[in-house]
Amino acid sequence: MTDAIDTAVLPRLDDSLYGIETRGVSAWFGDRKVLDRVSLSMTAGQVTALIGPSGCGKSTYLRILNRMHEMVRGASLSGEVLLAGTDVYAAGRRPADVRRRIGMVFQRPNPFPAMSIYDNVASGLKLAGIRTDREHRDHLVESSLQAAGLWQEVSNRLRSPGGSLSGGQQQRLCIARSLAVSPDVLLMDEPCSALDPTSTRRVEETIAELRGRLTIVIVTHNMQQAQRVSQSCAFFLASHDTPGRIVEAGPTDRLFGAPADQRTADYVNGRFG
Repeated sequence: MTDAIDTAVLPRLDDSLYGIETRGVSAWFGDRKVLDRVSLSMTAGQVTALIGPSGCGKSTYLRILNRMHEMVRGASLSGEVLLAGTDVYAAGRRPADVRRRIGMVFQRPNPFPAMSIYDNVASGLKLAGIRTDREHRDHLVESSLQAAGLWQEVSNRLRSPGGSLSGGQQQRLCIARSLAVSPDVLLMDEPCSALDPTSTRRVEETIAELRGRLTIVIVTHNMQQAQRVSQSCAFFLASHDTPGRIVEAGPTDRLFGAPADQRTADYVNGRFG
């Protein structure tokens, strides 16, 4: 017997693309302020790269976008995070619903190692509370693996453990798991930092293939990667006595080719950080 399809929670069936925007976002861990009044608009269907030295608040900002910041004891924030014009922190908005629409891929691949490749992807549906029948689930697993650039490599071993895949394949499996619930936005926190150059290239190719289908925000310390994959860029900076803030944001080619701020020019040309 198959599960009933719950049409109330199935992903949207239209082709709309949504950007994400923050207005005056500040963040604290206890009494320590780590971000100061960050306002940034991330264009729908494009890749926005967040760059800057370690400790300037990029990953904290990324986690604020899908309400993971509040999971840290003592963490707090102010400001607005707008998806489709609605604040994701508005009263009555459930964090689980926000995270279904704004997915996350972490620095290190985190598939369920003993769970099969198929079940790893399908687990995204279960975690999001999406109930569907087997035929539809099969379709979502296949289409998600195809979108993540992994289908041809695993289609004949879907029942093999996810932990049997290489590091780069595991990262693309995690991308497929996020895509299975049809998010509007995909957040990526240094997704290639633990990967070899070949695996990095495949993940970057996957990002390029996903561009135009959803909005992607990526944190990276690799300046060449930021130039290769993103259309817009935001440079974060902090010091020992001031919280992180955006120095400059705009089209990637301008930030790297003709930055308006000397600190941006120094950073992207490797003179600090």
